[in-house]
Amino acid sequence: MLKCINVDRLELGMWIEELRGSWMDHPFWRDSFFLDSREDLERILASSVREVWIDTDKGMDVPANVPVTTVRETAARVAQQMAASASTPPLPPRLKPTEPLHAELKRAAHICAQAKDTVVSMFQEARMGHAIDTGSARHLVEQISHSINRNASALISMARLKEADDYTYMHSVAVCALMIALARQLGLDDQQTEAAGMAGLLHDLGKASTPKEVLDKPGQLTEQEFAIMRDHPVKGYEILREMRNLPPEALDVVLHHHEKVDGSGYPRGLKGEEISLYAKMGAVCDVYDAITSNRPYKAGWDPAESLHKMAEWAGGHFDPRVFQAFVKSLGIYPIGSLLRLNSSSPGALSGLMLGIVVDQSERALTKPIIRTFYSVERDRRIPPQTFNLSTLDCPVRIVSRENPANWNFSNLDKLWLEAA
Repeated sequence: MLKCINVDRLELGMWIEELRGSWMDHPFWRDSFFLDSREDLERILASSVREVWIDTDKGMDVPANVPVTTVRETAARVAQQMAASASTPPLPPRLKPTEPLHAELKRAAHICAQAKDTVVSMFQEARMGHAIDTGSARHLVEQISHSINRNASALISMARLKEADDYTYMHSVAVCALMIALARQLGLDDQQTEAAGMAGLLHDLGKASTPKEVLDKPGQLTEQEFAIMRDHPVKGYEILREMRNLPPEALDVVLHHHEKVDGSGYPRGLKGEEISLYAKMGAVCDVYDAITSNRPYKAGWDPAESLHKMAEWAGGHFDPRVFQAFVKSLGIYPIGSLLRLNSSSPGALSGLMLGIVVDQSERALTKPIIRTFYSVERDRRIPPQTFNLSTLDCPVRIVSRENPANWNFSNLDKLWLEAA
């Protein structure tokens, strides 16, 4: 049985199913393992992780009087948070695309290719102690902003497809795009949105001074290496603070994008309203792209599963209203999410199926456009078909999110790219 407990209740002999929090905030390269090392226990206690899921079928249980949270209780709470995310009255309506996804994807691919060169150059200049080219950075932010205005899903989805080796550079591009989309969703004006985009593009520049063997290490970081990684916000701020023509919001995000609203973040342990709106935005965008991307040491999570996980952390890690706006900007089921579906259509399309989200519907945040490709009941591939779940006569309904790791599918992203 899975139980969520405070880390203070951890004991040797327990099976840790998941460290409850972003895996960027702890030194372990895996989430599931048997806790048989006093050193590992002390490292967990010293980290910012405050709760863990344990599996009592695989390891020791907690005493009967220890407070726990069950999977069912967590699911109910997350469902409430996600429902609130889908219908927050004060937030502006979701930005409607002016271009279809398939048309904007071609432009987005071109922008991403150019963006990588710009960001690589920016990091190289920072490593050599030179001033970065703010003109090129602003031009890139402008291009990304135009793409987001035409169709926000295109560049955000394309940037998620980064290779693990390109992560450090393309992560900056992805966070820039996510920040711009979130700024629009929050109703910020053009100048504020540009500042948010610049903040996203520069937020990890401090990693230019992080040794490559630490940055790209495929295994577990030592405590010393993890401390080096956690130093990048301060390093980035030191690189940029003397530069002119940078919006102050960008410097703020560079320094504070790892702060958490409950005060457990770094480098200053700010909490609540001590953290600016832009830094709160940066925290959400940074974590989402990090956990959905393939890294040298870990495969990325499914987009819908990532939002579900982040909803569990909202209120401790993220500002709830900023997180709600973020979900609204992406959709409850972002493009590329794998879903279990039920179809009432006769013939081969009846019963349980798997499908992938290929676009968002303008009618309903919880009813995207999906492409079915696999029959669960027949255990075989089926000819792909596209359905808009928001139409009244659509025979397909969502049953649940599905973890791609449980299926031996190759290149799921090809399905939504082909559909677009």
